[in-house]
Amino acid sequence: MMQAHRIGVLRSQDAVQLAAAYASGPEASQRCTETICMTVATDFATVRFSTDDLPEEDRIPMWREHYGYTVLGVEIEPAEDALFQSSIVSRHLPGLNLVLGNLSAARVKRTREFLADGNDDVALLVNYTAAAVIAAGEREVVLRERDAVLIRSDEVTTFERFVSGRSLLLRIPRPILSPLVNDIDEVSLSHISGKIDALKLLTSYTVTLLDDNALTAPALARLAVSHIHDLVALALGATRDAAGAAQDGGVRAARLSAAKTYIMQNSGRRDLSVGTVAAHLGVSARYVQMLFEVDGTTFSAFLLNQRLMHAHRMLCAPRSRRRPVSSIAYDVGFGDLSYFNRSFRNFYGLTPRDIREAAAEEPANP
Repeated sequence: MMQAHRIGVLRSQDAVQLAAAYASGPEASQRCTETICMTVATDFATVRFSTDDLPEEDRIPMWREHYGYTVLGVEIEPAEDALFQSSIVSRHLPGLNLVLGNLSAARVKRTREFLADGNDDVALLVNYTAAAVIAAGEREVVLRERDAVLIRSDEVTTFERFVSGRSLLLRIPRPILSPLVNDIDEVSLSHISGKIDALKLLTSYTVTLLDDNALTAPALARLAVSHIHDLVALALGATRDAAGAAQDGGVRAARLSAAKTYIMQNSGRRDLSVGTVAAHLGVSARYVQMLFEVDGTTFSAFLLNQRLMHAHRMLCAPRSRRRPVSSIAYDVGFGDLSYFNRSFRNFYGLTPRDIREAAAEEPANP
């Protein structure tokens, strides 16, 4: 069995190679796996695994050997009457392991044999879609969509899906999280409603950390992980000191991230305002302004930059080259063409026409 500190990185071509090696025997499988694995302690890269790239007969054994045993420390029993499917995105950061995955109907169990690894991490499991049941000892929790539960790695636990569903797992070393929570043992395997604000902020913020281009610098990774710790503690029941610190840490970071995401998704709306974003977040307009000020910018500047970058992409796109510049300006959210032209030149040092002509002269990608 592979050591637990390595994670399989399965691109399409890697999956085919590993499947062939697996069929040749454990020694070939081990050699092949070593060529497509990465040590997570020195690399914050996002790792992807999908059974879609694998022959049907290899899906379950390869999931077990190269993901279930090494990353999660669990056994799996897929439903007999359904095709086994799984797709996983994971990222190992200092003090945090993130796993976002889709799984067909199956029972996943951390058995007594796996407890011998000595892992005492705790993990917040957030159920995104379809119902799931999790049990440990005589306790059982039914998770509806967006509900969550805290589980412990040092006890036998079973997670079961009866239909395909999606979930998020945030695994944190117990010594890190325990001081932030009032009673971590008391909240273990307690139902956490998806309606809790801290849980909503946590899930929206966590997804941004799974982006391949996020947190490439170690200092940023450590800061983001501390924000996650803040939000997990709030969702579980933070101590007074931890709750106070979280307001200036994880809560502020998550709300800023949510505000930026909403602006990027809606920057083409001409009626988009600080009040619109505040209403979406459920906070005051002044609070939104403060979030951007602490980030070293303003709401207006961030919105303007998003619109200008959107316009730049459209000007460079071959399918938009016949569109009038004025049409593009209005589409990205500007109501005044003169203001658009002036802002664009100040931002890029070139006019929209200059950008379009330069893009047209570039050779097409082969």
